Amino acid sequence: MTEKERESKDQQITDFRYSVVADLANPYLDAGKLRQLLRDKAAREWDVPGGGRRRLSEGCIRKWLTMYRKNGKAGLQPKRRRDAGRSRALSGAEAAMFLSYLETHPELTASSVLSKLQQEGKITNYPSSSSISRLVRSAGLERERRLRKRSEEQNLKFDFFAPLECVQADCMYALKVADEKGKLHHAILLAFIDDATRRVLYSAFSYSESSLCFEAGIRHILRAHGRIGRLYVDNGSSFISSQTHRILDTLGIVLIHSRPYRPAGRGKIERFFRTSREQFFRLQEPESIAGLEALELRFHSWLESEYHRSPHRGLGGKTPLEAWLEKAHHIIPMDPTVDIDKVFQHEVSRKVHKDSTITLDGVLFEVPSKLIGERINLHFDPHLTPQRRRLFVFHQGTFCGEARMVDSYANARVLRGDVSRDAFIKEVKSEDGSEKPSAHRPTDASLAASRLNLAKEDNR
Repeated sequence: MTEKERESKDQQITDFRYSVVADLANPYLDAGKLRQLLRDKAAREWDVPGGGRRRLSEGCIRKWLTMYRKNGKAGLQPKRRRDAGRSRALSGAEAAMFLSYLETHPELTASSVLSKLQQEGKITNYPSSSSISRLVRSAGLERERRLRKRSEEQNLKFDFFAPLECVQADCMYALKVADEKGKLHHAILLAFIDDATRRVLYSAFSYSESSLCFEAGIRHILRAHGRIGRLYVDNGSSFISSQTHRILDTLGIVLIHSRPYRPAGRGKIERFFRTSREQFFRLQEPESIAGLEALELRFHSWLESEYHRSPHRGLGGKTPLEAWLEKAHHIIPMDPTVDIDKVFQHEVSRKVHKDSTITLDGVLFEVPSKLIGERINLHFDPHLTPQRRRLFVFHQGTFCGEARMVDSYANARVLRGDVSRDAFIKEVKSEDGSEKPSAHRPTDASLAASRLNLAKEDNR
C-alpha cells in the first residue's frame, strides 16, 4: 500500500469514527440519554472501513468520544500499528470480501464460503477455523442471525426537549416577485425551525438557493440565541458546500442529511411550510409586492404576530413562543472567546504568479514577492464584494499579511531594475533649508534615472 493509499484509508476511518461519536458530543445530552445512545450504538452493526460489518463495544465508543472531546476530529485519526506491513490471517480486503459474501448468502456456512473463495483464488491465505469464527462473531453474522434477519425500514417519530438541541432547515419556492428590473422570479424562502419549540429562528428570501444564505442563517442563530446541537437538512445544493462543512466541523455542530426522497424525517419544517402557504402566501397579491424586502417585511410581521402566538397541537396547545420561553434556560450560550466572524471566513488555496499576484473571483490581488511560486491560503468574508474584501494571506499556517487589490496605473509608474520605486520623487530644499519631496512627471523621472545610470558608468 502506497503512502497516499494509506492516508486515504486513515481518512475513511477518521470519518467513520466521527459519524459514530459526533452526535454523542451534543452538549444538550444528559447522562441518561448519553448512556442510552451508547447502548443503542453498541447493539447495532456498522460498516467498518476495511473490516466489513461488525459491532462496536461501548468501551470502544466511549474511548473515541473522549478522544473527540479532547482533540476534535483530529483526535480520531487511527494510530499506526507497530506490526504494520506484517502478514496476517486475512487482509482487510479479504476479510471484507468474505463477510460481504457471507451476508449475501445467508444459507451458506462460514467454512463453505471460505473454501469457495479460496478455490476461486480470491483468498490466498488459509486462516484457522477459530480465526474465522471470531471474525464472524465480531461482525454479528452468525448463521442463525443471518437467516432470521429482515430488511425492513421503520420511520420513527423523534422529538427533542431543549431549544437548539436540533434545528431543521429547508428551502421553499414561494411567490413570484419582481426584481429591480421588473422581471419576475420565484422568491425562495430559507427557514430554520427549532425542533423542540417549533419557533422559527431565522428566515430570509432570495432569488436562488445559496450556501452563503445558509451560513448567514447559522451565524445569526449563534449570535442571537446560542449553541446549536445539530442541524437536520436535506441534500439540496445549499447544504452540501465543503466550506459550510468545514465551518460546522470547527464549531462542533453536527450536520445530518436526510435520506433522498424521504421528506418524512423533516416533518416539522415541512409542516411549517404548509402552514405558511395556507395562512400567509395564499392571501398575498403578488402584484402588490414591490420586491423581496417588502415580502420579508410582511412575512416577518405574520411570523411574529400570528404564527409564534398561535397554539400548536404538537406542543400540547402551547404557542411556539410560550414553549421557547418555558425552556429557554436550557440554552447553552456561545463561548465569548470564539470569534464567529473569523470562523465563518472562507478559505481558498491559490498559487502565486511570477508577478506576485493571485486571482479571486475575477479580481487581481498583490501579495508579498517572497511568496512567488508558493501555494498560499486566503481567508476572507464571502458576503462582501471582491472590491471590499480583506484577504488574509497564510503560508504553511503562518500569517503573512493582507493581499492588496492590484492598481495597474500605480504599477505602471514603478521603475524597475536598480532604480528606486520612488525615483520620480525628487528631493528639493524648501525656503527654510529642509528637504521635502517634489513630484515630477514620469518622463522627468526616467531622464533622472538615465543620468543616474550614466553617472554610475562614469564613476567606473
